[in-house]
Amino acid sequence: MRGPRVHFVNRYFAPDHSATSQVLSGIAFSLARGGYDVHVCTSRQLYENPGASLAPRDEIEGVAVSRVASSRFGRSSVPGRACDYITFYLSVLLRLLVEVRRGDIIVAKTDPPLLSIVLWPVAFLKGAQLVNWMQDIFPEVAAHSKIGGGLGRLIFRALVPVRNWSIRLAQRSVAIGEGMRARLRDLGVADDRIRVISNWADGQVIKASDQGAVARRVEWGWDGKMVVAYSGNFGRVHDAETILEAMERISRRRNADGLPDILFAFIGGGAQRAYLKAECARRGLTNVEFRPYEPQERLSVLLSSADVHLVTLRPEYEGLVVPSKVYGILAAARPVLFVGARDGEVARLVDRFGCGVAVAAGDGGRLADAILGLAADRGLRETLGGAARRAFDASYTLQIATLKWHSLLSELTVLSGAASVPAFGSGGDRVAGLTTPLPPVREAARALEAPSEKIGG
Repeated sequence: MRGPRVHFVNRYFAPDHSATSQVLSGIAFSLARGGYDVHVCTSRQLYENPGASLAPRDEIEGVAVSRVASSRFGRSSVPGRACDYITFYLSVLLRLLVEVRRGDIIVAKTDPPLLSIVLWPVAFLKGAQLVNWMQDIFPEVAAHSKIGGGLGRLIFRALVPVRNWSIRLAQRSVAIGEGMRARLRDLGVADDRIRVISNWADGQVIKASDQGAVARRVEWGWDGKMVVAYSGNFGRVHDAETILEAMERISRRRNADGLPDILFAFIGGGAQRAYLKAECARRGLTNVEFRPYEPQERLSVLLSSADVHLVTLRPEYEGLVVPSKVYGILAAARPVLFVGARDGEVARLVDRFGCGVAVAAGDGGRLADAILGLAADRGLRETLGGAARRAFDASYTLQIATLKWHSLLSELTVLSGAASVPAFGSGGDRVAGLTTPLPPVREAARALEAPSEKIGG
């Protein structure tokens, strides 16, 4: 007998390669393999191709996929994006009113935002349970980003009370970090209705030492250089100024005796990519290159090809967003250079496991010192990278995330009494034990706590 029916709702799902799709797809496939009856309601589009028209019905790795129709204006304009959201809301509402049964569990992600407002009435009318899987908190993210101008602020202000109502009434809300848990509590969500389940990376795909990395470094002209990479979307929530200041400081010292050849590589896209490129040109920075997104199947090679990786989040977005790219970096056993709030989610992770350096937003000098220190000490890079992989294995694998989802869904299933719980995850106790924190490598990280006299800053 299969377990309870679980309906995940998100605008993108496999074969799409966007971040929300990858996280959802991995969990959905893993739960289906464990005995859950998993359904996904999604759009017919691809993130990078809104004109795509995927099949209305599909089954992928045991997951029943239902793709609803919506407009296809894409992300190029705010009105077009709003139209895509509204038509998706209506299609999902109609589809789930037909497909959801009493005792089912509906899991609403946050693409498009505010799905909880649309799906709570469905759960209420059909006798189902609602879980909000918060990848971000909207409309606060949009308000900080000043999307929509004055009219946008008025609309966001009107939406907040309705949004709060819908998440308070949900049976559970899943936060992807402790900072987000605190934000949800501040919105009036009862603490016993919040669960923290971090996002994850696939440690079977992303290797600590990928054989293709050496060839890729030669192909891209990275051989013999210390490469500081930023991969993925560089959007409005990310701190460009601190990174630019560090790049400028390092560029001024490029000819100093004994200074390694340091290259900054930005691979991907995002709202601030054009600004970064223009600023590098304006400041005369030549120790930088920009490359397009790499195909998903080459992610392991890409992450392994760089020596260290940048992760950034502007402090005002702490608790609203968690930069999930950090988990792939950990899996690739590379040091993390985080720029943002010193007491933020990623900064605490870096400090806890001793797997890199966390720098306060605005402190470009400190970031430059950290990069120069890592460039001068390969052994330190390897030590921090080893700590990164151990951190990943301890807390951020797909297996650990799936077990946490199984625990949450089992809890709801027992409460409803609607279906049996799958005998899930043989050897689960052993896997769950990996969540025990490992001792951080503080001795290695301490070498970067203060700038050395040699490299200055």
